[in-house]
Amino acid sequence: MSKIVSIHQPNYIPWLGYFYKIAKSDIFVFLDDAQFSNSGAHNYHNIKTPQGKLRLKIPVDYKLGYNINEVRTKDELGWKKDHLNKIRLNYKKAPYFEEIFNDFELVLNKKYKNLSELNTEIVKFICAKFNFKTNFVSASELNLNSSREEKVIDICNELDATIYLSGTGAKAYQVEENFINKGLTLEYSDFKPIAYKQLWNTDFLISVSIIDFLMNYGYDWDFVITNMK
Repeated sequence: MSKIVSIHQPNYIPWLGYFYKIAKSDIFVFLDDAQFSNSGAHNYHNIKTPQGKLRLKIPVDYKLGYNINEVRTKDELGWKKDHLNKIRLNYKKAPYFEEIFNDFELVLNKKYKNLSELNTEIVKFICAKFNFKTNFVSASELNLNSSREEKVIDICNELDATIYLSGTGAKAYQVEENFINKGLTLEYSDFKPIAYKQLWNTDFLISVSIIDFLMNYGYDWDFVITNMK
């Protein structure tokens, strides 16, 4: 019997393709012990406005070399209120605004120990609303000392995976033979951005947060599956 494992760093309100990979997996691993990067979408994402993309960025307290689960969010700066205000302003006319905004506000305003915990809990909450059956693991719980591709393979073996489901961006550096030698089948996500109705009657924006889809379609994962076909 096959067991599909996928892995990704815990990102802030990530895009639709991130959730598609989770939905296709038996186990999804949050790579919370990866090094924090200012350019890695660990603490930001975009929403859609009448003028185009607007970046929502979390101010963080960290030192060079910190892992994502070591980074503190600077909640004292009031960023949560700012993000909620910007989401309210730009999505108040969306079909599912009230439900999604209330849910997101509830999850966002909880206290979290670090950036990773915040991002993880938001993702898991949305996945539960989508009725995903995926199980979640944090890489830090596995206590593995390897890195890069070797760590991916070690995680998969630790979880008795038969298939590693990867994002397409990793094709440039992953060596399929290394996975085969460890008894793993390497597959890549077949997600293709789907067009759905967005606000403002402007050009469709692909790389925006899951918040945009939720505001317009609610927790309708069947829409994604149907349009992927």
